Amino acid sequence: MTTHISEPPNLSLKPSSLRANALTCVRGERTLFTGLDLEVSAGEWLHVRGENGIGKTSLLRLLSGLTKPAAGEIFWNEQLISADPSEYHRNLLFLGHRDSLKEDLTALENLSIATALDGIAVTEDKILLALHRFGLRGREDLPVNCLSAGQKRRVLLARLLLRQAKLWILDEPFNALDVRAVEMLSELILEHIASGGMAIMTSHQEIPMPNGRVVQL
Repeated sequence: MTTHISEPPNLSLKPSSLRANALTCVRGERTLFTGLDLEVSAGEWLHVRGENGIGKTSLLRLLSGLTKPAAGEIFWNEQLISADPSEYHRNLLFLGHRDSLKEDLTALENLSIATALDGIAVTEDKILLALHRFGLRGREDLPVNCLSAGQKRRVLLARLLLRQAKLWILDEPFNALDVRAVEMLSELILEHIASGGMAIMTSHQEIPMPNGRVVQL
C-alpha cells in the first residue's frame, strides 16, 4: 500500500515560469552549446536529451544558478535569476546525479541535515513518511553504507517530498532505480506538475510520463 504525505506542496497560486534566452556554455576551450532558448511554465515539464558529454548536466547547473553562462540570460518570473538569487533558490530544488549522502549517518539523519541546510522546519514524522513512500520502511535507522545504490538514490529523492519548491531540476533522477521506484518517482513528479509545479530533467532512458517537451542538445 502506498503511503502519501498528508499535506501536498503549498505552491503559490501565482503562475511561475523559467525562461532562458540564447544560452552559450563553454567548458575549457570547448563550446558545448550556443544560442539555446527554452521555457517552462507552471504545470509543464521538460526532458533534456543528448549524447554523453554534450552538456546536459552543464545546462542544468546553469539553470540552477550554480554556474554562469558564457552568454545569454536566465529569467525566473521575468526577472533575471542573478537579480535575487535567494528568492530564486527558495523556489528551486536541484538534485544532481552525483549528489551524495553521508555514509556513516542514517537515512533519517541525512534528510534531517538536508532539510536544516535548506532552511525549512520539517518534523521527524514527515521525514519518515517521505522515506516510507520511497519504500524505505524499516531502513530509516540503518547507516547509509548498509543500503544498496538504488536505496541510496531513494533517500535522495525523498527530499522532493520535503521541499515546497515550485521548480524541480533533476539530473538523471531515474538512475539506479528499479521498475517500482521508477513508477513511484513518475507518480510523484506528475503530482507536482498537476499542483502547478514544473520540472526539468535529464535521462538516458525514456521517461514514462505524458505531455513532456524535449530539449535536444
